[in-house]
Amino acid sequence: MKLEGKSALITGSAQGIGQAIALRLAQEGADILIDDRPGNKGADETKTQIEALGRKAFVLGGDLANTADDRRLIQQGVAALGKIDILVNNAGVEKHADFWDVTEEEFDFVLKINLRGTFFLTQDFVNHLRETKRPGKIINISSVHEELPFPHFSTYCASKGALKMLCRDLAIELAPLNITINNIAPGAIQTPINTKLLNSPDLLKALLSNIPLNRLGTGSDVAGVAAFLASPDADYITGTTVIVDGGLLWNYSEQ
Repeated sequence: MKLEGKSALITGSAQGIGQAIALRLAQEGADILIDDRPGNKGADETKTQIEALGRKAFVLGGDLANTADDRRLIQQGVAALGKIDILVNNAGVEKHADFWDVTEEEFDFVLKINLRGTFFLTQDFVNHLRETKRPGKIINISSVHEELPFPHFSTYCASKGALKMLCRDLAIELAPLNITINNIAPGAIQTPINTKLLNSPDLLKALLSNIPLNRLGTGSDVAGVAAFLASPDADYITGTTVIVDGGLLWNYSEQ
């Protein structure tokens, strides 16, 4: 188990990709801080599964768009496990809208969680590592849409494009502290957010025609990469994006 003795905080880990990452890191020996919106029953389910693996698990909750909540997440996590070694910024949202119809409220909703929340939670995590003089790992769950246009999701693309450059910038700035940061860019993954797609044979067929491996990805496909980036095997990797999309990015075309 390559993460024995490590502690990890995973945002949005009550379901989908975040839950898969939490379970995989626990399988690798890490104790887990589960973060999601307050009241999400999936968080308790994740906790139960992690504890069944013999690892410690604590459920935290808060609004990632609120910097006070971000700071509290780190404080509560440290109080629960004594330290945090790995931060996985997984939580994210999207809004479908024509560009000319996007409201300020929609813009703020997406950017505050996908970018602002990630920025300040990462800042608080880095300050925890600086204060304790320890190395650390930061993993952002970005999207192929940090590279690939996604018409009618301009706010989402803006947030993920910014996350790509933030990763590159922090890779340089944090390297002297022995802190690495990398992005994982999933393509089409079979998660609850894609329920509409999964229930529409025509939409699903059109999407699969763009994926050379001819299937949707799974949470475990992403979780395996996260486990690698969190492990000592990836100590010399920083500032990069690992694309997990079955070949979608380089094969995509609008029908």
